Amino acid sequence: MKVLIDTDPGMDDALAISLALKSAALRVVAITAVTGNLPSDRAAANVLRVLDLLNAAELPVARGSLTPLGGHYPADPFSHGTDGLAESNLPASARALDPRGAAQLIVDVVGEHAGEIAICALGPLTNIAQALELDPGLPAKVKQLTIIGGAFGATPYAWSQATGGNPTSEWNIHVDPEAAKIVFNAGFSLLGVGLDVATHPQINFREGDMARLRRSARPEAQLAVRTVDFVQSRGYQSYCSLIDSTAVAALIDPSLVTVESVRCDVETQGRLTRGMTVVDRRLHHRWEDLPQIAIAAGFDYPRFLDLVTAELVK
Repeated sequence: MKVLIDTDPGMDDALAISLALKSAALRVVAITAVTGNLPSDRAAANVLRVLDLLNAAELPVARGSLTPLGGHYPADPFSHGTDGLAESNLPASARALDPRGAAQLIVDVVGEHAGEIAICALGPLTNIAQALELDPGLPAKVKQLTIIGGAFGATPYAWSQATGGNPTSEWNIHVDPEAAKIVFNAGFSLLGVGLDVATHPQINFREGDMARLRRSARPEAQLAVRTVDFVQSRGYQSYCSLIDSTAVAALIDPSLVTVESVRCDVETQGRLTRGMTVVDRRLHHRWEDLPQIAIAAGFDYPRFLDLVTAELVK
């Protein structure tokens, strides 16, 4: 499957990009950088660093706006390190960014591969929303939009592992809820991989996985080791390094995911609720005018870990 990755590296983004580029099931045709874990210019520079790390073929990489649609870039309560890559200190890349902005690159690449391309959005949805302004017909040209975003209440981890700037939100949606609301309502075939599954404790690398990664000479395996050591040294669990890989894995092997269809929209107001993905689960009086999307309600965690570890060490 052809895929465009929209991302904000971020250490878990770096491993997700590595997984996508190494998988025989996916053909990455472009990458766009969005402001999220880092401002988009630094995120784009990290994309190029990861491509160098993998000795990947040239492909177009473009950066988006430095600010979310709402104009306010919130402070991230979770740090990816001063370099955004777990203090891995990868050298700057000599690769050049595409002269087009991210939104224009998305429109152009999707248009070129209309009907046979998926978008994997690993950060806030600013670039996708701006691409919709350029081409409102974008959803009909995209086979699948898979996002890391939201907390939908399918498991308790939707709330206990909340990553946004308030008690109810997930970071990617919280950064730009205005953009997320536009994207949720645009008519994409949308799969939301939220905190419900992406921060589940069963996503933590197992002892055997870490042993395989530590033995590997592959630079991407060593980057995974570095990210795990970094998050664990700060009191977090190793799933923090794998959050974004769940969306890539869902494209590689859809059978990994248990999918539920829900009515859901994005709250853009409120100190306690800005960025909350509100699911109407009522048996009566449900708001049928809310967007209908698919969410990941469950995941085959052992097979996911087998997949990620095998790809990173090969």
